[in-house]
Amino acid sequence: MLDYNQPIDRARPESPQQRPQAGFNVLELVNLLWRRKIAIAAAALLGATLAVTVGKSLTPRYTATAQLYVDPRELQLVDRELTPRAQDVSGMSMVVESQARLITSNSVLLKVIQQAGLDKDPEFGGGSDGQSLMPSLLGLIGLQPRAPSAADNKEVQLAALEALNRHITIRKTEKSFIVDIEVWSTDPAKAAMLANTLTNAYLTESRNSQASAARRATNDLSGRLKELRERLRNAETTLATYKAQNNFVGTQDALISDQQLSASNQRLSAARAATMDAQARLDQIEASRRTAADAGAIPEALQSPTIANLRAQYADARKKYAEQAGELGPRHPALRQTEKQVEDLKRTISEEIDRFAQSAKNDLTRARDYEASLNRAMEAQKRQSVQLSQAAVRLRELEREADASRDVYQSFLKRSRETEEQETLNTSAARVIGEATVPQRRSFPPAMSLFAMIGFIFGALAASGWFAAVELLLVGAPAPAPARRAGKPAPERTRTPKVLPAPEAPQPPQVSRPQEVAQALPELAALSLQPAMVEKPLIEKPLIARLQEADVIHTLGAILATGGGVDLTRLGWPTLRPGFPLTKLLNAWRDMRAAVARRAGDKTMPVIALVGAGDTTGRSVIALNFAIAAARDGARVLMIDADHQAHVLSNKVSRPGKSEPSRLGWLSIGSKAAREIKTVNGISVLPAGEGDAGKAADAIRKAIAQARSAGGYDLVILDGPAMPLSGGGRKLLDDTDALVAVLPTSHDINDSLEEILTALGRAERKLVGVVLDELTPAIQTRQRGRQYA
Repeated sequence: MLDYNQPIDRARPESPQQRPQAGFNVLELVNLLWRRKIAIAAAALLGATLAVTVGKSLTPRYTATAQLYVDPRELQLVDRELTPRAQDVSGMSMVVESQARLITSNSVLLKVIQQAGLDKDPEFGGGSDGQSLMPSLLGLIGLQPRAPSAADNKEVQLAALEALNRHITIRKTEKSFIVDIEVWSTDPAKAAMLANTLTNAYLTESRNSQASAARRATNDLSGRLKELRERLRNAETTLATYKAQNNFVGTQDALISDQQLSASNQRLSAARAATMDAQARLDQIEASRRTAADAGAIPEALQSPTIANLRAQYADARKKYAEQAGELGPRHPALRQTEKQVEDLKRTISEEIDRFAQSAKNDLTRARDYEASLNRAMEAQKRQSVQLSQAAVRLRELEREADASRDVYQSFLKRSRETEEQETLNTSAARVIGEATVPQRRSFPPAMSLFAMIGFIFGALAASGWFAAVELLLVGAPAPAPARRAGKPAPERTRTPKVLPAPEAPQPPQVSRPQEVAQALPELAALSLQPAMVEKPLIEKPLIARLQEADVIHTLGAILATGGGVDLTRLGWPTLRPGFPLTKLLNAWRDMRAAVARRAGDKTMPVIALVGAGDTTGRSVIALNFAIAAARDGARVLMIDADHQAHVLSNKVSRPGKSEPSRLGWLSIGSKAAREIKTVNGISVLPAGEGDAGKAADAIRKAIAQARSAGGYDLVILDGPAMPLSGGGRKLLDDTDALVAVLPTSHDINDSLEEILTALGRAERKLVGVVLDELTPAIQTRQRGRQYA
C-alpha cells in the first residue's frame, strides 16, 4: 500500500540558475529610448516626410453627391385614390433598398456611359494613349487604321462599366426614403456631371420600365380579349338556343308559363267561389219552396219587378176577395171570379219562383263546368311547369357560365383600357431632391497634416522597436537547460517506501500527501493504492477534490425546465453553482484533466472513467458535475453511461431527451434506443445500451472509436462501470486513459478505496484523482429527519 505521508516521485523543478532572465524591464526600456531620443526623433521626422511625399503623389479624388427621394408608394392615377394606403414598414424599406440597387444596374450604367462618352475617357478605360497613338502612326505612313469591331466596342463598354461601378457608392439614409448617390472622379466637374447623369438615367429607366410593363400587360390582355369575346358569344348563343327549345319565354322577372299558372290559379279560385255561391243560392231557393213560408221572400224575388207587380196584384185581389166575401155569398159569381183571380196570381207567382230556381240550377251547372275546365287547364300548366323546372337546372348553369364569361370579359376589357392609358402616364414617385454640385474639396487623399502625423508616429515606433530589438540581441538569451530523460526518477529523490502490513499482497512504496489535506481529513492518512508490479516506476499521487454543499445548487427537475432542449442542470440533481470558476473543487478537477491529458499523450480525445463503490446515484451526480465543469471550461464533452445495471444517468436524461444526428450520422450504443442526446450545456450524452455487460462494453468501445474518428469531442467521460467489475467492464477500463474514484463520506473512506483498488487490479495505475462526495450524508440526514418526523 502507498502511504500519503511519504514523498512522491515527481520531476525535479528547474533550478533558478537554469531559468532564463528577462532581457528588459520597464525602466531599462525607458532609459534606452531616452538615450536614443535624437535618432528616434529623426526617424519620426523622416517618416512624416515620406508620408507627406506619398500623399502628394496620390491622385486626388473628388466626390459629388446627388440626393434622390424614392417613395415606395407609387401614384395611383387610374384608381380613385391618388396614393395607396399605408403599407408595411419592412416591405416599404425593401422596396427602397431594391430601387437603390437598381441605380447601379447595368442598364442604367450603360446609358450613363453612352450619354457621358465614358468609353472614350481614359479614366474609365477608354481611349488610352497607346490606342490613340497607333492610328496617328498609321496615318503618317499612309495606312488606314482598322475600324474597331463590335466585339472591341463591347469589350471597351464592359471595361468602362466595371470602372464606373467602382466609382459609384449608393447610401441609404436610415429610417427614410432618401438615397445618396456618390460618384468620385479625378475631375470635380466630371464627378458632379456623372452623379446628375446617373440620377436622370435612373429616372428615365424607371419610367421606361413602367411603360414597358404596362405595354406588355396591354398586349397580353388584348391578346386574351378575342378569345374571351368568342367564349362569351358562344355562351350567350347556347343560352338563347336552350331557352327557345324549352319555351323559356317571359319577362325579365318571370316566365310566361309561371305567369299563366298564377293567373289560372286565381281564376280557378274565383270559379270555385262562384260555384259555391250558385250552390248556396239554389239551396236557399229550394229550402224556401219546401217550407210553408212565402216563396217570394227570397232576395231574387224581392228584387224582381215582375214578382213585385204580381204580388201587388195578388194583394189587391185578396183585399177585394175579402170585401166581397163579407158582402156576397159563397156562391156568388163575383166572389168566385175574384177567388179564381187570386188563385191565378198565386200560381203565376209560384211559376216565377220556379223560373228563379231553374235559373239558379243553370248557373250552378255553368259554374261547375267552368271550374272543371279551369282544373283541367291548371293540371296541364302544372305538368308544363314541372317540365320547365327540370329544364331550368340546365338553364341556370348556362346562365352562370354566360355571366362568368361576361364578367371576365368586362374586367379584361376594362383593365386593358387602363393599362393602355398607363403607358403614357408616369406613376413613379421617385424624384431628385438635391442635384450634385461641383465639390470644392477632395475626398481622397486626406489632409497632409494627417499623413504627417501618421508618418511621424510610425517612424517613432519603428525606430523604438529597432533599438529595443538590437539591444535585446546584443544582451543575448541564455542557453536552455538540457532536458532530463523522462521515465527515470532522480536517484536523490527516490526514497524507500514504508511498508505497511497487508495480507497476501506485496508492499508498494508510499508517497506523501499535501499537509492541508492531511490536517482537514485525518481519516485519509492511510489511503492506499495497490500497484500491480513492484518493479514498475512509482505512480503519480492521485489528486483529491471535495464536493460540498457550498459548491452546488439544488433544482426541482422538470418543474423549472425551459422547454428549449435537455438541460443537465434541470434534472433535479445538485449541480455546480454558476459563476465561480476559481473554487478549490474546480481547480482540483482542472488538475485532474491536465493529468489525464498528460497520460493520454498524442490522443486527441482522452477517455476518463469515474468509478465508485456503494450507491451509484452519488457517482452519477459526481460524473455529471465533472462533465459540466469541463464544458464550462470550453471542452466538448461526450458523456457515456457505462453502468448497464443501474443506468441512473440514462433514466434521468432519456425521458425528456431529444435525439439528434452527429457529424457522422447517428452516434449510438448497440441500438437506436441508445442514440446520442444533445444538451443545451454543450455536453452530448449516450444512454446505457441494452444487453449483458460484455455486449454493452463492446458497444461503448465502438462508440468511442466512432466519436474519436469524427473528431467532434475533446473529452469522453464514462459514468461507471459499476462495482464489482465484470469481464466487459475490465476490458472497458483497459481502453480508458485515466480513472477517478468517487468516495462517499457516509461510508468509511479507507474501506471504500481499498474495495475500489482491489476491484481495479492492474488498472489502479490509471487512477489520477479521488473525489470525496460530501453531499450523500446531507441527503441521508434529510431523508432520515423526514422519516422520523
